[in-house]
Amino acid sequence: MTALMAACALFAVVALVVILGYIAARGLSAINFQFLTSEPAPVGEGGGIGNGILGTLILIILSSVAGLPLGIAVGVYLAEFGANRFGTFVRFVADTLTGVPSIVVGVFVYTVVVVPTGHFSALAGGVALAIIMIPIVARTTEEMVRLIPVSLREGALALGAPQWKVVTGVVLPAAAPGIATGAMLAVARVSGETAPLLFTALNYRFFSRDISQPIASLTVQIYNYAISPYDEWHALAWAATLVLMTLILVINVGVRLLTRKRI
Repeated sequence: MTALMAACALFAVVALVVILGYIAARGLSAINFQFLTSEPAPVGEGGGIGNGILGTLILIILSSVAGLPLGIAVGVYLAEFGANRFGTFVRFVADTLTGVPSIVVGVFVYTVVVVPTGHFSALAGGVALAIIMIPIVARTTEEMVRLIPVSLREGALALGAPQWKVVTGVVLPAAAPGIATGAMLAVARVSGETAPLLFTALNYRFFSRDISQPIASLTVQIYNYAISPYDEWHALAWAATLVLMTLILVINVGVRLLTRKRI
């Protein structure tokens, strides 16, 4: 059984390496400084994804500011105080939202945010991505908090610490690495979303920092390049995919390094 599990793990790693290697082989030749810093251009004139990188970072920040704290709070509640009917209901809703197609979330946010405001915006895109992020963070946080030994809680309570102090001062620091891992899984998930952004943030050909207006994103630019009939734009799509994968990898490695020994 040990050998079988090792073979399964090896298969998963090999599949990941093959996918990343294929993306790198197809896209590495098109990556240069101009590609990373310039705006899209007509066919034959080069162009790049600088505006898409900036827009993606803005969307990730907006969704994380809204989604991560709320998701962590929900997860802590479910783990520490959710042994009741309301907790069961919240858990069921979180599980249901996790399986909802992202395009449905995009249409919902389009109805409740884009239509009332009268235009697409980065803020609407951040709301859509936050909705996708919250149930993932909530469920992973719940599982990580449940893994903390009960003896730690009992020791803190025996010393006279109130319940809220036990949760914030003992349980959360002990579960921080696992919670961070779950948060990064959620960030990686929303970083690759395209469908909800088509209904919310739309796209923008130029650099923009205004969250009340449409904004570019790497995923939508990859989509636009990939469906075009031009080989040059296909190469740009592969290069943009490699940049997106690298961005997600850097975020994950950075968070793991920051939380590695904080237990």
